[in-house]
Amino acid sequence: MKGQHILLLTFAYFFLLVVIAKITGKNDTNSDFFKASKNSPWYIVAFGMIGASLSGVTFISVPGWVESSKFSYFQVCIGYIAGYAVVAFLLLPIYYRLNLISIYQYLGQRFGKTSHLTGAFFFFISRIIGAAFRMYLMAIVLQQFVFEYWGIPFELTVLISISMIWIYTNKGGIKTIVWTDTLQTLFMLFALIISIVSITNALDLTFIEFLNSKELSNYDTIFNINDIKSKDYFLKSFFGGMFITICMTGLDQDMMQKNLTCKNLKDAQKNMLWFSVILSVVTFMFLLLGALLFIYAERFDVAIPMLDNNVKTDLLFPEIALNTNLGLMLSSFFVLGLIAAAYSSADSALTSLTTSFCVDILNFNDRKQNDKKNLRKKIHVFMSIILITVIISFKYLINSNVIDSLLTVAGFTYGPLLGLYSFGIFTNFKVRDQMVWIVALISVILSFGISQIPYEYFGGYIIGYELLPLNGFITFIGLILIRR
Repeated sequence: MKGQHILLLTFAYFFLLVVIAKITGKNDTNSDFFKASKNSPWYIVAFGMIGASLSGVTFISVPGWVESSKFSYFQVCIGYIAGYAVVAFLLLPIYYRLNLISIYQYLGQRFGKTSHLTGAFFFFISRIIGAAFRMYLMAIVLQQFVFEYWGIPFELTVLISISMIWIYTNKGGIKTIVWTDTLQTLFMLFALIISIVSITNALDLTFIEFLNSKELSNYDTIFNINDIKSKDYFLKSFFGGMFITICMTGLDQDMMQKNLTCKNLKDAQKNMLWFSVILSVVTFMFLLLGALLFIYAERFDVAIPMLDNNVKTDLLFPEIALNTNLGLMLSSFFVLGLIAAAYSSADSALTSLTTSFCVDILNFNDRKQNDKKNLRKKIHVFMSIILITVIISFKYLINSNVIDSLLTVAGFTYGPLLGLYSFGIFTNFKVRDQMVWIVALISVILSFGISQIPYEYFGGYIIGYELLPLNGFITFIGLILIRR
């Protein structure tokens, strides 16, 4: 597919998002921007959240990870289901009972202002890094396959991408995103299905024949129940996945802001449970797609692309979709799916960052009504600039698989949130609020230090995603020490 065709698809898709934004954002009110006036149908929220949760990381990085990790990532996904149940029946009732705009207001009510700001700060860092990871993937693909040919620098590619997102989220905020995420999920699923069908046809296989093939057996190992020392041991992956979901969904303003737009708690819980089941099925399909990509590459001698002299398995999917002879339909839907995947996470991140900064950091609710809209718009621009800066920096910092990097970073940034909320929910203790940020910072430092200890010192045991609950546990113990 030629670069000009990719650009044409991109701008056509963007035009469609702007039309939706025009309809949903016509009121341009803070109530719509922050909470969609609490009038979103639960099934629309559930379907749209699939795209936001999968993002460009799942769309590209999960298939690219299959070569080295097989299907072991699905162990983490099984943990996700347990985590979503915790979110639905433990956290959502608290958020709805307190009628929160930002979920970090809970920490303020439970412990005090410093705890509130500490929670908001760690969300701020977590979401900026997470959103930047996701947008970085889309940007490097567009750069590699479109803009590089015309000599356009990577920095301008990022600037254009974020500016387009800012345009259609500027007025409607979360109300717009609930509906654009639905469209984006639909395009992503179409891209997944068409990719699987196109590649199996090119391999002269039916889907059932592929599932029974010897070639798939080289990749389809899911469970590791024999080596507790390895990073992907089942229990480590399961509980790591569960806590990742509790933190990256239940303690994350980005994901919870969508849930809090549902009419009531019952609808929000239905949304969460149905979403968890569908998400697991879709993720498994992406793992199957990953196996297909590497089988196709081996059979037809497709080289894995390189970026800055490093082999990037993340780029195998776009290489096959755009630079082989699998047809215009596959390449077109790949582009649409990629853009949808990236935009569905970045647009909600931009909105949730704006919401959290306004409500948690700037005491938005205490300001005059006439000042609120102007302030919100300025912060929206400010968050866009921050995202652009961080995404560009990743080009020079990231060498590993993006999803592995994302989940590793989550272990550091979400751990203090896990400890704070666990302490608040499961104990009746009060704490010295002014010292909470110190406890959270020490927890991150200790967790990072533990992660850097050579595995030989643990008898060959490799620390994996259990770093997140460990970080939360350290925070919990620290809060006990400063209780009053």
